[in-house]
Amino acid sequence: MVKIRLKRMGAKHRPMYRIVVADSQAPRGGAYLEVIGNFNPLTDPETVNIDEAKALEWLEKGAQPTETAYRLLAKMGVMEKFKENHPTRKFKQAVLKTTQKKKKKSKSATEVKT
Repeated sequence: MVKIRLKRMGAKHRPMYRIVVADSQAPRGGAYLEVIGNFNPLTDPETVNIDEAKALEWLEKGAQPTETAYRLLAKMGVMEKFKENHPTRKFKQAVLKTTQKKKKKSKSATEVKT
């Protein structure tokens, strides 16, 4: 299976990631098929650059994004465009569940009793 995931780059304590398309059996820093973008979590706000055409091409071919890759693709608007063209296409439940959990968290757990 082909996945869209992050490949760690950068120095110690200064991570920077490439968003790559890789075989699911390949190690995190191992071989990949294509680089479709990059992600820098150290900037404020975090910097994300994604080649939208390449990302859509790989999603159409059946590539499964990991949870973090899904979040970054959604942030850049790639997932919306993909879902407009393919409304019946589903991704792995793990990815969908994590995005739904974040939406459900609306109340804070700390309530003051008087």
